[in-house]
Amino acid sequence: MQYRQFGTMKENVSALGFGCMRLPTTDGDPNSGAFDETEAIRMIRHGIDNGVNYIDTAYFYHSGQSESLVGKALKDGYREKTYLATKSPVFSMKTESDFERILEEQLVRLQTDTIDFYLLHALSLNTWNNVVLKFELLDKMERAKAAGKIRHIGFSFHDSYEAFQKIVDGYGHWDFCQIQLNYIDIHHQAGIEGLEYAASKGLGVIVMEPLLGGKLASPTKAVAAELSPEKSPVEWALDFLWNRPEVSLLLSGMHSFQQVEDNLMYASRSSVGMLSEKDLSMLSRAKTVYDTMALVSCTKCSYCMPCPFGLDIPGTFEAYNSTVSLGMEKASALYEKLPKKAEACRACKHCEKACPQHLPIHELMPVIQKCFAKERKE
Repeated sequence: MQYRQFGTMKENVSALGFGCMRLPTTDGDPNSGAFDETEAIRMIRHGIDNGVNYIDTAYFYHSGQSESLVGKALKDGYREKTYLATKSPVFSMKTESDFERILEEQLVRLQTDTIDFYLLHALSLNTWNNVVLKFELLDKMERAKAAGKIRHIGFSFHDSYEAFQKIVDGYGHWDFCQIQLNYIDIHHQAGIEGLEYAASKGLGVIVMEPLLGGKLASPTKAVAAELSPEKSPVEWALDFLWNRPEVSLLLSGMHSFQQVEDNLMYASRSSVGMLSEKDLSMLSRAKTVYDTMALVSCTKCSYCMPCPFGLDIPGTFEAYNSTVSLGMEKASALYEKLPKKAEACRACKHCEKACPQHLPIHELMPVIQKCFAKERKE
């Protein structure tokens, strides 16, 4: 395992962090809490045994069950080998007392007295102004730190670069941040500019969604054709991030033991400056191809679920995007398998409040409905 200094903090973190958002389940739903517990714990411990020292979870992951699973996985001496990170669900807080109540619940779930890295989850300008500042969460974070319940203060982020800069500058004691970045999303949300800005302020920077919700692990034929066969599509995507000196670590939400093994191997080969100009030009060409094919930038995080009207929103977007990557016939077959079709959307916008990508879901559903309705008629 390769290690990097975490911003200006004294900790050295593994280049690969274990994200506990997409652990193996027994019911076919990658976001449910029906874990294959034995396998999930085996995967986490195997990662730690091979040098991973950063474990990331959150209050709502896997229908609220991820933290408890992580707590079990870190028993038997594994807690002492790792830095543990979890997140405060800012977007769901309704009163000032919610912060302390949830933190206490998380400590019990995780079976620990201290959380090493505690993040305000999925900040946007809206939650910054209307929850963080309104409920004085920064003061509450500092009191929790003084009490020894958390060690480092950070935030994860989903909004524009301008909002990111305002949040970074809005508090003088951030230790670290977590942003979405990959070779496609270099100008999306915080982007490369945000990465460089946070690092210039001394913050450790964690990267999430390095594979764009799995899309870069199994890219379309057109995108794959741009990538050199010297490495797998996954390794090219991860190396793009490890190449950057500002990246402290990247998180991978691993769903199988083989993914853990593969990522450990890729991390062992990682280093700053590992890519040539030729490599970077190749990835830039792959981005250009991807951008001309992408219809909806859904990462399948499922924050939008459940839909009050029974829609499988990520599944609907996957079928729609497949009209470009797989062709209309195969896309229609995916769409027909969905229990509810796009016309079930009632434009309640419940999903849009939770979508980290800020997708106009209520506007997209009628477009998707018309797309597949036309195919049915033909």
